[in-house]
Amino acid sequence: MKYKGIILAILLTVAVAALLVLPEKKTYGGAASVGMPAPEFEYRDTEGRLWRLSDLRGKVVFLNFWATWCPACKSEMPSKEALHEKMKGRPFQMLGILFRDDPGSLAAYLKTRRVSFPTLIGPWKETAKLYGIIGIPQTFIIDKEGILRERIVGPREWDGPEALAMIEKWL
Repeated sequence: MKYKGIILAILLTVAVAALLVLPEKKTYGGAASVGMPAPEFEYRDTEGRLWRLSDLRGKVVFLNFWATWCPACKSEMPSKEALHEKMKGRPFQMLGILFRDDPGSLAAYLKTRRVSFPTLIGPWKETAKLYGIIGIPQTFIIDKEGILRERIVGPREWDGPEALAMIEKWL
């Protein structure tokens, strides 16, 4: 194997060149940070109503990014509905944001499932940058002053005692 050193040098050169030429992985880290003001947004819901985060000052905002094609999102929907019902009359606003999904799919989804809280339609790439979305479902709890207090990745039982206690501490 007298060519072993030459072959190794060529492979190493190709690997370094590939690292320099290949595009960087797109990450959105550092966007929305717990303890900092939540990024402002302005999106319309399925009824055409305009929602701005700044208009919700004085309420705790439950902001959930989800999609109709996402099994985990579907599994947590009944508990989100139950939480929404439990919080009626409280300074609390639940909002869903449709993420990487077609609004037409949402219309079909709403015909077969109950979703009583507003679902906002917005450009998902912009949303991902603002909130640092790394997967769905992903939920943000924003306090009455607009400060991001909780960031939860993955499904939860939103009507269970643990989730209720977390939300209650910000009310």
